[in-house]
Amino acid sequence: MARHWTPADMPSLQGRRAVVTGANSGIGYHTALELARHGAEVTLAVRTPERGRAAAERIRGEADGSVVQVRALDLGSLESVRAFAEEWDGPLDLLVDNAGLMTPPRYQQTRDGLELQFGTNHLGHFALTGLLLPALLAAPAARVVVVSSIAHHHGRADVVDANPPERYKPQPAYGNSKLANLLFAFELQRRATDAGVPLTVAAAHPGVSSTNLVTSEQGMGSMPVVRLVAPVVTRLLFQPARAGAEPVLYAATSADPGSYTGPQRLGEWRGPVGPARMSDLARDESLAGRLWQVSEDLTGVHYDWSRGAR
Repeated sequence: MARHWTPADMPSLQGRRAVVTGANSGIGYHTALELARHGAEVTLAVRTPERGRAAAERIRGEADGSVVQVRALDLGSLESVRAFAEEWDGPLDLLVDNAGLMTPPRYQQTRDGLELQFGTNHLGHFALTGLLLPALLAAPAARVVVVSSIAHHHGRADVVDANPPERYKPQPAYGNSKLANLLFAFELQRRATDAGVPLTVAAAHPGVSSTNLVTSEQGMGSMPVVRLVAPVVTRLLFQPARAGAEPVLYAATSADPGSYTGPQRLGEWRGPVGPARMSDLARDESLAGRLWQVSEDLTGVHYDWSRGAR
C-alpha cells in the first residue's frame, strides 16, 4: 500500500509569503504553523488581533526562526477587507481562504447588511481574493486555497439569493455558504486559465474536526449550552484540528489546479488525504457564473486579469 501524504512531504517554502485567514485557532492555526515550519513568511489574518498575537507567539515557539505577522481582518466588513488589501505590499505567493462561522441559530447580518454566513464565508473571501489579485499575479506561481466543507452537499441552487432573511434556516444557509466556496474556487480557476495567468486554485475540506467553529459566539456558540458542552463532545468524537489541516496543506502545496481534497474515510469525516466528493451543483458552471455576478454586485469588487481587481 502506498504511503499516505503527510505535511512532512511539503516542499521548502523559503522565500514564499502566505496569508491565512482565521489563523488564530483550529484549522487555520495548524495550517499557518506548518507553512511557517517549512519556511514561509506567514501573515495571520484574524478578526481579533490579540488572539492572533498569542497564536503567532505559539508558532514562533514551535517553528524556530519563523517569520510570523498578525494583521486585523474582519471578513464580515468589506471596509476591513479593503483596508487589509490596501495595506498589503509586494507579491503574495499563497492565500488560504479559511476563516468561517457556522449555523447561528437566528438570522444575523454582516456590517454591510448581508446574511452573516454567506457574507463572511463567501463574500468576504471573494472580495479579499479579488483585491489581493495584483499581489497574487505579481508572484511567479501563486496559489489560492478555498476551504469548503462536506456541508456543501446541503447547498441548493438558491445559493445565488444570498440567504435572504425570510427563508433563513441555519443548516441550509451554512450549506449554501460552503457550496458558494466551491463554486467560487472552480470559477476562479477557470477565469485564471482563460486569462493565461499562472495562478493555481485548489479547494479542500477538513472533514469533521475539533475546532472552535462550533463554539464561536458568532455561530452556534451564541447559545450558552453549546459553549459549555461542545468543547468536550468535539474532542471525544472528532479528529484533532492538526489532522483536519492536512487537506488544506496538500491543496496549498501539491494539489492540481481546480481540484478538491479531503479526508477519505468515514464519509470523509476523517482519514488520509485524497480526492473529495462534490455535489452536482458544485460542478455547475452556469450556477458558478451567476454566483460570480451576484458576488461582484454585492461586494463591488470586479476582477480585472490585466491589472488585478479594482
